[in-house]
This record gives sequence, structure tokens and C-alpha cells, in this order.
Amino acid sequence: MIAIIDYGMGNLRSVEKGFEKVGHQAQIVKTADEIRQADAVVLPGVGAFGMAMEHIKAAGLDTAIIESVASGKPFLGICLGLQLLFDESEEFGPVRGLGIIPGKVVKFFPEGAPAGVKIPHMGWNGLNKVKDEAVLQDIPNGEYVYFVHSYYVVPNDDAVIATTTEYGGFSFTSSISNGNLYACQFHPEKSGTAGLTILKRFAELTKN
Repeated sequence: MIAIIDYGMGNLRSVEKGFEKVGHQAQIVKTADEIRQADAVVLPGVGAFGMAMEHIKAAGLDTAIIESVASGKPFLGICLGLQLLFDESEEFGPVRGLGIIPGKVVKFFPEGAPAGVKIPHMGWNGLNKVKDEAVLQDIPNGEYVYFVHSYYVVPNDDAVIATTTEYGGFSFTSSISNGNLYACQFHPEKSGTAGLTILKRFAELTKN
């Protein structure tokens, strides 16, 4: 069973429908026990980092999420679900995250965006593949996916970077991978055929 974690902040039904479209069932779950029993786990999310961490801790889900990643089962983070994996975010912070991936979450252009560059970064943008991960096997370099975010992740170790994306004159980390974990800043459930392909590849990992 693929578990989609419901901690009160996320586009859960869109992610669930995405898996359905590629022929795989996913179940929205709310408890630590359900997370632990799952064959694969998805951590989605939209909204503020601090509030998300408050909800996760209040529901007692933080330890189960950390254990799931450590267990080796396939784990997918989406948008805010990517950011929450890091040590901390400067959004209304610093605010401590789950601490699974060393690094931090920072704001685009804290001193002001260049002329013509809009924040949040919203819309379609391309992926530069740094590593050929299993979930990205059928995704050509330069493929466009859908983003909505004002903050981005900065890993301490560049080895975890799976893709980068250019925006506003510089390159940011748009997805990471580390063993059984893959997490992306973009929304695969809103990224057309490319995004559905990523969800399909992730779901297939549960069979291995």
C-alpha cells in the first residue's frame, strides 16, 4: 500500500488521483501506525513550513516519517514535503524540520527579485538532470514540470541533488535523491505526462 500522509496541509486528492491515473492505488492516512504499515510513503504539502511541522508533531507523525525513510521503503516528498525533510527553514524562522537531509530551506531573492522575476516561482520550468534516478528514467533532460514556491532547498551535500532548475538567473535544487528517498520541489501530480510518469515509476519501486 502506498500511503499519502494527511497532516492537514496538502493537495492530497490530487496526488491520490495521480496514482490512480497510472494504475496504482494509494491511500490517504493520518496515523503513525498506518505510515509504518505502508509499503511506500508520500509526504505532500503546501503552505507554511512552521505550521506544517506543528501539525506533524501534534499528530505524532514525525517519528514515523523518520523511521519510514530509515527503513528503506520507497519514500516520496512533494513540494513542502521536500522542504520538511531538511534541518531547518528560514521561513518565519529559523524553524526546525525533520532533519533527515542535512541542509536548509531559504527564500528566493531575500533582498528583492531582479526586474521581471516574480516570486513565488509559479508555472512550468525545465529540469536539468544531475543523476539518472529510477523515478526519472523516462524523463528527458529539459522536461518541463509545474512549480509553485517561494523557498528552495540547499543541501549540505551536493551528492543528493537529482535535478536543478534555472530561475531568475541562477540554478536551484529542484529535486533530491538519497537511496530509497526521492523528493521534488515541483508538483508531479500537476505536471502532465511527465509528472504522471514519475508517480508511476515511484509506485513500481514498491514491487522491487
